[in-house]
Amino acid sequence: MKQSEQVIKAMTDLGGYATFGQLYQSVGIVGWKTKTPQATIRRIVQDENIFFNIRPGLWALKSHKKELPDHVYLQERPRNKKEEEYGHSYYQGLLLEIGNIQNYETYVPRQDKNKKFLGKTLGEVGTMAEIYKFGYSNFVNHVKNVDVSWFNSRKMPECLFEVEHSTTMYNSLIKFNELADFKIRFYIVADESRRKEFDAKIELDTFKMLKQEVGFYNYAALSKLHENCFLIEAALRI
Repeated sequence: MKQSEQVIKAMTDLGGYATFGQLYQSVGIVGWKTKTPQATIRRIVQDENIFFNIRPGLWALKSHKKELPDHVYLQERPRNKKEEEYGHSYYQGLLLEIGNIQNYETYVPRQDKNKKFLGKTLGEVGTMAEIYKFGYSNFVNHVKNVDVSWFNSRKMPECLFEVEHSTTMYNSLIKFNELADFKIRFYIVADESRRKEFDAKIELDTFKMLKQEVGFYNYAALSKLHENCFLIEAALRI
């Protein structure tokens, strides 16, 4: 079977759509006469006659375009509440998988556990059923409602992420502000078009304690980080 046929088969087996990370795990590269099989996979998927890009980090077969489920084939700018939810949960799922690969324990709020992510639920992707009681209950409750949390080996929150697919950033920054005394890295994840909004909000006096502690990830950068994490993992398996 040709390399391109193997990639097509792997994506077909995954439902007609996949991230590069999924393909790195699914395509059988044994016997490929190349030192960079993952680069070959990426090159094959760039063939616009066979594949198309759904959203940052997510690709699909043109032959399956009409069969894709709603939770993957959506516009980047949601037209209604359902599309907003699906877009939001996609980026939550990427963050959970990145955290898992980096050996963090990952948590998603209870109300989000049944939301869809690439054929799974977010609850199936995250590794924690319940959040650790790492401090006073008011602090724990704040973290419980953050979109994605990564916990380190000491059972303390190390990275917190809020995905701002279409909602205001102000409430997320307020949530982070309540946790500013902890040694935590905070991130807002949103479309690049909202970077100016982030820059303006973080300059407010209300968030002066957070200014140096909160980072901004756009969707393209997040999807690239997701891909690179799986790329490193694949390289370690060779």
